[in-house]
Amino acid sequence: MRLLVIEDERKFARVITESLKREKYAVDAAYDGEEGFNLADSQPYDLLIVDRMLPGLEGTEIVKKLRENGKNMPILLLTALSTTEDKTLGLDVGADDYLTKPFAIDELLARVRALLRRPPISQPDILKIDDLEIDKQQQTVTRAGKIIDLTSKEYALLEYLMQHPNQILSKETLIDHVWDFDADILPNNVEAYIKNLRQKIDKPFKKQLIKTVRGFGYRIES
Repeated sequence: MRLLVIEDERKFARVITESLKREKYAVDAAYDGEEGFNLADSQPYDLLIVDRMLPGLEGTEIVKKLRENGKNMPILLLTALSTTEDKTLGLDVGADDYLTKPFAIDELLARVRALLRRPPISQPDILKIDDLEIDKQQQTVTRAGKIIDLTSKEYALLEYLMQHPNQILSKETLIDHVWDFDADILPNNVEAYIKNLRQKIDKPFKKQLIKTVRGFGYRIES
């Protein structure tokens, strides 16, 4: 999953970003409203975390404009304003949830997980294809009951493939959803990661799950 944090307090944004990255999310950060809106409107994010009070463009305006533009990704609004009126305003313009500052990072992570489980991107905590299984809560991967050790990026790549079984995913789509916006990643790098995944996921086993569709991309077959 690829997330965007729009927060003008850079130290606070860094804490949120690093916490999310430890949970295996790809995360970008923007530090003012205009930059945040432009990124959210042009890139395929799976979830946004938006501060209510931002320079350039307020958080509620970002949410409103994105919804008007047909963007339907979940949005978590952060606010230091605790009145009922302020909270309902954010929800009324299209935010899916709000969190009042100050808050515990564990609560933020729980809200993010809850939002990502909602339609249209609802996913179970256990992803299973054939005898390959990901436990998203424990962040473990097993095949035929054997634990498979993956790097965080290999894990994120496999998770995205398993969230879209039998679908052809282009290298560009994988880059957009698995890597950060400023990551120095090229299509050839995706090939290298797929090769590493195959060495761990497919090679030791009889049935090969990760398929190459020449000229189009990759799919994992159930």
